[in-house]
Amino acid sequence: MSRIDWVMDGVLAGVLPFLSWRALATDEPPKAVVLFLSFGLLSAVTWARLGAPDVALVEAAVGTGFTGALLMSALGWIGPAREAPPPPSRYRRALLSLPLVGLVLLLGAVVFSLPDPSRGLTDEVLGHIEPAGVSYPVTAVLLNFRGYDTLLEIAVLLLAALGVQAQLRPAMVLGDAAPAGPMLAALVRQLVPCMILVAGYLLWWGSRAPGGAFQAGSILGGGAILLLLARTVPPPSVSSILVRAALLVGPACFLAVAVAPLITGRHILEYPRAWAGALILCVESALTISIGMVLAMFFPSTRQPDRAGARIHQENRT
Repeated sequence: MSRIDWVMDGVLAGVLPFLSWRALATDEPPKAVVLFLSFGLLSAVTWARLGAPDVALVEAAVGTGFTGALLMSALGWIGPAREAPPPPSRYRRALLSLPLVGLVLLLGAVVFSLPDPSRGLTDEVLGHIEPAGVSYPVTAVLLNFRGYDTLLEIAVLLLAALGVQAQLRPAMVLGDAAPAGPMLAALVRQLVPCMILVAGYLLWWGSRAPGGAFQAGSILGGGAILLLLARTVPPPSVSSILVRAALLVGPACFLAVAVAPLITGRHILEYPRAWAGALILCVESALTISIGMVLAMFFPSTRQPDRAGARIHQENRT
């Protein structure tokens, strides 16, 4: 590596722990959110430096963009600041830090005791990449060799979205929502079509380079959040037929493709060699829609106030 690379890696190695410590130590929610967003952006750069562009894309889109939007929205739910509890004593803090220090030392010992770097299963994956239907190893592992994992992950996402909707009661808006400003409306008109185009590119390119359904779905989810912020579309609800179709198209398509080989005497998730590429593209296209809708359903456009807040608001209106 060049000297610039060493300097950049050293800065990342020093700044990331500092940002994580400050985000956890601060007692001001707005400052903690800003520190978290900064940590997420630098984490994405770090993953890119480590040669993991797929993880970097997900970290930038979900870990920073989507989660950052949720946290910024949550700041509007927080009421007046309450008096913070007294900090623990130095003896108690030192006692609590001992397990963490032991864990760090244990992890360090494990890392340094590892054998010389080996290729692991790289040769096995590359040796079977041709019948997998795609040329990018990560996509081949996630959608072919280890399809069980991806299918379970999609099921977990769907259950999480349903769990969020089950916890929501009919939303009560505190006053009439102000219309979106002209700058936000213009930004949405310019960005959302570009985000759809980028999502399609990541989906198509995922068979041969970093990308795929999760990255594309994250971009679509971000576009949906922009539309919700600009009040261009109503909040998604499970009672809508279109929302239900978008949620179920991914898991249903993946499950159908996984079970179909059983009819011809093959194993579950065993793609026919001639149709492997087309089937994986079909599954990823459906998953992109479902992932985008799941992420959009996590973003609350309204909130459920407490009884005191609702009573005060009613008194002010009367």
